[in-house]
Amino acid sequence: MKKYTLHLVGAVVGGLAGFFYWKYVGCMSGTCKITSNPLNSTLYFALMGVLFFSMFKKEQRGT
Repeated sequence: MKKYTLHLVGAVVGGLAGFFYWKYVGCMSGTCKITSNPLNSTLYFALMGVLFFSMFKKEQRGT
């Protein structure tokens, strides 16, 4: 579990950001595939959060 802590934090932060983006910015017309639906927006931003936070993970080098 400790191995994936950074990924989990990234998913939670991204998911919250996606939800609040949908709530306060969103897409009123419904034509935007990602931001017109709260589930899509939350999942997309959660994935982006995981990818973003994984950039800060230290790589282990084996010899």
